[in-house]
Amino acid sequence: MDAIDLNADLGETVDGTPTADDEAMFAVISSASIACGGHAGDAVSMRAAVERSQRTGVAIGAHPAYPDRVGFGRTFVPMPPSELHAVIAAQLSALAAAGADIRYVKPHGALYHAAGADPAQAAALVRAVADLSERAGRAIPVLALGDALAEATDAAGLLFFREAFLDRGYRADGRLVPRGEPGDLVHDAAVAAARAVRLAQRGEVEAVDGTVVRVDAASFCLHGDTPESVALARAVRQALRTADVAVAAPW
Repeated sequence: MDAIDLNADLGETVDGTPTADDEAMFAVISSASIACGGHAGDAVSMRAAVERSQRTGVAIGAHPAYPDRVGFGRTFVPMPPSELHAVIAAQLSALAAAGADIRYVKPHGALYHAAGADPAQAAALVRAVADLSERAGRAIPVLALGDALAEATDAAGLLFFREAFLDRGYRADGRLVPRGEPGDLVHDAAVAAARAVRLAQRGEVEAVDGTVVRVDAASFCLHGDTPESVALARAVRQALRTADVAVAAPW
């Protein structure tokens, strides 16, 4: 491919303390998925993200989650679809109220995985995105993985973009290694950079057991709260530049 999006999950302040170096990350990425109050983030952090977006030209996406600040959105929170829709819609509205020009929506953590697999969860999330699209006067795409979410997005007449992860381990079946298990995170910048180039050029990634997994992605993700996130992002950006792959947002 000639160009690829590089996104990072940012704006994830907890009790006013950021979990990432957002300023450094905005200088390297092309899209920022901004926490909007579910698992992290508040009005101050959302406004700061808007200011950085305007200054750097980085596209802003909404990063809604289950209302789970204690578990950082990584715990499944059971709720009926109508309640989930309302929770997600409120988070999208909060980011928009902070002045964000929301270009895409990417669910976070446990919601990401649940909506990708469960049609009811997917439908609730997509209905909130469709509501936002109607207010914005344009179709806002969803960035994620999972057939249920892809099908719900398509049924709603919205676009679905798949992503690949540069700082997470893959299983042989293409799923991510669960956090806390061996091989869950990539800490070596050189490994992340090589993975980015391989994904861009050959559409494949090596799983933790050595299996080569085919991956079709329009965006590469780095998690801002990974301790080495800035070093990884800079190495990835340089490696893609050397490989003549531009970094640009598709939305």
